[in-house]
Amino acid sequence: MAYDYVAYHEVDLEGKKVLMRVDINSPINPQTGELLGFKRIKEHSKSIKVLSDSAVVLIAHQSRPGKKDFTSLRPHAEALSSFLDREVRFSDELFSTSAKRRIEELSPGEVLLLENVRFYSEEVALKNFDFKAFSQTHIVRELSPLFDYFVCDAFSAAHRSQPTLTGFPLVLPSLAGPLLDKEVSVLTKATEDPKKPLVALLGGIKIEDSMKVAKNLLEGGAVDHVLAVGVVGNLFVWASGRKLGRPSEDVIKKEVPEYKKLLGVARDLLKRYPDKIEYPTDFAADAKGERVRVGIDDLPSRYPLYDIEVDTIAHFSNILKEAGTIIANGPAGVFEPPEFAVGTHELYRAVNSSRAFKVVGGGETNAVIEALSLTRIDHVSTGGGALVSFLGGEPMPVLDALQESKKLFFPASIPPE
Repeated sequence: MAYDYVAYHEVDLEGKKVLMRVDINSPINPQTGELLGFKRIKEHSKSIKVLSDSAVVLIAHQSRPGKKDFTSLRPHAEALSSFLDREVRFSDELFSTSAKRRIEELSPGEVLLLENVRFYSEEVALKNFDFKAFSQTHIVRELSPLFDYFVCDAFSAAHRSQPTLTGFPLVLPSLAGPLLDKEVSVLTKATEDPKKPLVALLGGIKIEDSMKVAKNLLEGGAVDHVLAVGVVGNLFVWASGRKLGRPSEDVIKKEVPEYKKLLGVARDLLKRYPDKIEYPTDFAADAKGERVRVGIDDLPSRYPLYDIEVDTIAHFSNILKEAGTIIANGPAGVFEPPEFAVGTHELYRAVNSSRAFKVVGGGETNAVIEALSLTRIDHVSTGGGALVSFLGGEPMPVLDALQESKKLFFPASIPPE
């Protein structure tokens, strides 16, 4: 669906004090506290540069209570400083008298990062509250009077509702940040006004997520081809009436407790959209460390199916090369061992070489894009769960809250009914 919010570029933010919610949650070495990945930090640094005429205070989270990487954001401030080539100050508090003083003294062009918002109990303890309840939490009431605007740039958390994500839009004029606005614009274009044909390449082991996306895109009528690979492809093969073999069926049963329900969904989709759903016709099995081809007519296999084989690679690659728009999420199998990475690598090379408008996302997918140095991808999404929720047509609380803020603080920009 199209979201009607106010974006950062529609308001003059020069000289304003801006509270900016980002998602710089990053992989961390639990022993040393050293940051191991910088993708989100790098992407958000671009947004911060766009607001260089404002006094910007950043709020963010790192992991959650009980996890080994639930740490301070001090290293994140240092990393942001490196990407911005200027100092990002750090406060080890959120809304103490000292933290408030530092916020009040911040000048345009300066950046201050506050401590991990999940150190404060309200951020993680409150569940299933509406936006109004979140707007009345201590953290929102204490911080909101200090700012002119709230800018939410955390697309990768847009499927969540927590005080620092959906509480501020009801008490501060709130805007979509550069990264969030770009993500929403690109994904809306890819799903609602795509250059045809639209091809969705769905793989990996998160079957439930991929089935939500497939179902939404198929029922919405936008997608022309769903190419199912990885464990997702195996599920469709199983749903078509063929036995995979115990090793591959056990993987599905282990990863998805409600696999029978998903098999039912897959059967229903195959029945309703037989000309749009494609699944593998040959596989690479792991025969005690050796790659062995298994045709679909050779199933069930006593060895686990780890990859797709040449016929499927060629057929799917041809479909991808002829696409007008591609949405890709997930590998074609167990791609970590080099001998079983063939299908994943070849399909994503086909995505890269296609003339289509190309959108990819997901942690494993992004890792493949980086490993293969694929440079012709139009958009690499920062979202994981948020990307799946958006493509799956599920609620996006952050975007809904931004729409509510528009009604409250920017009524003149809303056309009359």
